[in-house]
Amino acid sequence: MRKKATAPETPTLPMEQGEPVAAPVLPWWRRLGNLPRLATFGVMVGAMLLGWQALTGRNGLNSWQHKNDEEKALRQEIQQLTDENAHLQQHVERLKQDPAAIEDEARRRLRYTRPNEVIYKLPEAGAQSH
Repeated sequence: MRKKATAPETPTLPMEQGEPVAAPVLPWWRRLGNLPRLATFGVMVGAMLLGWQALTGRNGLNSWQHKNDEEKALRQEIQQLTDENAHLQQHVERLKQDPAAIEDEARRRLRYTRPNEVIYKLPEAGAQSH
């Protein structure tokens, strides 16, 4: 059978002889003192600053929310303009095919009249009389 290897013991001198006792050698992580705590605190502060920057920075969460709201408004405007465009396309097609629609548009916009026709213009409901 093999014997297990054991670490050699640090010899200590007895205090009875008046000689100083050798201090035990500490591992490297214990010789650092408060440095690990300070490093952990520094990392935590850095992470908090990064989180704050992510929320409120130039391209942070607030900016992202603002851009989302702007995108929704633009999408609604595009939809409204698309609907208006479709309505105007239908109107153009009706004007191309229907002579009555052309006549109606000319009478309404250009105030054309038929021969021997008289147009009476009434005051608008909101107008004041002097």
